[in-house]
Amino acid sequence: MPTVATFDIEYIQYLGPDGTLVRDDLPEFANDRQALVELFKQMLLVRSFDTKAVALQRTGKLGTYASCLGHEATHIGIGSSMQYDDVLAPSYREYGAQFMRGVKPRDVLMYWGGDERGNDFSGPAHDYSWCVPIGTQNLHAAGAALAFKLRGEPRVAVACVGDGGSSKTDTYAAINSAGAFTLPFIQCIINNGWAISVPRKAQTGAKTLAQKGIAGGLECVQVDGNDIIAVRAAMDFALKRARNGHGGSCIEFVTYRLSDHTTADDARRYREDAEVKAGWEREPFLRLRKFLTNEGVWNEQMENDWKAECNRLSDIEVNAYLETKAQPVEAMFDFLYGEMPHDVAAQRAEALKWEKR
Repeated sequence: MPTVATFDIEYIQYLGPDGTLVRDDLPEFANDRQALVELFKQMLLVRSFDTKAVALQRTGKLGTYASCLGHEATHIGIGSSMQYDDVLAPSYREYGAQFMRGVKPRDVLMYWGGDERGNDFSGPAHDYSWCVPIGTQNLHAAGAALAFKLRGEPRVAVACVGDGGSSKTDTYAAINSAGAFTLPFIQCIINNGWAISVPRKAQTGAKTLAQKGIAGGLECVQVDGNDIIAVRAAMDFALKRARNGHGGSCIEFVTYRLSDHTTADDARRYREDAEVKAGWEREPFLRLRKFLTNEGVWNEQMENDWKAECNRLSDIEVNAYLETKAQPVEAMFDFLYGEMPHDVAAQRAEALKWEKR
């Protein structure tokens, strides 16, 4: 019988878990070792912030928080590859990508602290806010990509979703729209192995998550998400392709969630210690550090100095968050409707009455 079509999923990796190159044809940006140092420093800054955010939650100064421990290479790689006028539609964990686009850590803390002013963040006002409903941000990004195409603007919409979110119909609809209309859209599937307590193997029968874009007609590739060189290379190619009118891509970044799903989760209840230990052995920070050290552009003193600076910068952001005055109680009512319904106005009056007491 004749074959109608066949498909392959390419796997991209440059830097192995031991910090050595697995291929010699490095992308041009990676030949600038100082540029890699700067990316590494940003990864360390995100990790410093993440540690302090978890500590804030544990001491009752922050609401439920979603850690990004282990995702630093994927997030920094995505954010550093984008242009300012592109659009990012994150889920709720891509802080590194947002920091690279100008969002301040204090904005993240305000959001998780229950203050919606955090969503009025620094950086591109055209980026989308954090999205906790799983997968809906992908549709927003596809819509933005359609607008870019209709206006003839050389801009790209980038959406991030987890491995669990890639099973949602929202993700498939976004992929299908991007393929049907040849949109400048990149679907980033960040495969960290777990959708809360549901493992990747229970999510789908697909051999890869990247191949979910094939049915929609997208360019599909799987990337070592712990290798920032591979992440940047894949994103740079997809962004250039989309910007030049050649359509969208679906990129699976294979990484690992070293932390609990959120601070409300206890991953020890469903993950084996051996699996987590193996995750630490291939995490992004160690491999890049080994590579840069072997290249002679990084050393222990530089790292200690930068860690101290990361702590200083993170403390500035934490203090800015803690010193932000809470909004008055009526704020939760005043920004919901153009014309406030009578029942909401009654609730507002009751809340103010109790506040005065």
